[in-house]
Amino acid sequence: MSEKHASANITQTTGAWKQQMGAAKVTWGKLTDDELLQTEGHVQKLVGLVQERYAITRDEAAAQINGFFDKHKA
Repeated sequence: MSEKHASANITQTTGAWKQQMGAAKVTWGKLTDDELLQTEGHVQKLVGLVQERYAITRDEAAAQINGFFDKHKA
């Protein structure tokens, strides 16, 4: 999956994102609760954070995030 797919503007509502944060923390354990909260469920913010923290390409991060949101639909 490409970054273009991720930018299909998947933005979770604040309430839904807070519910999904626990699963996100398990998936990306290197991210802090504060960092996850600050993304507010915005895909592009999360892609950048995962890319940076895990030293992977933007496309790899986007694929992980798309898979996460597909699995954890609110």
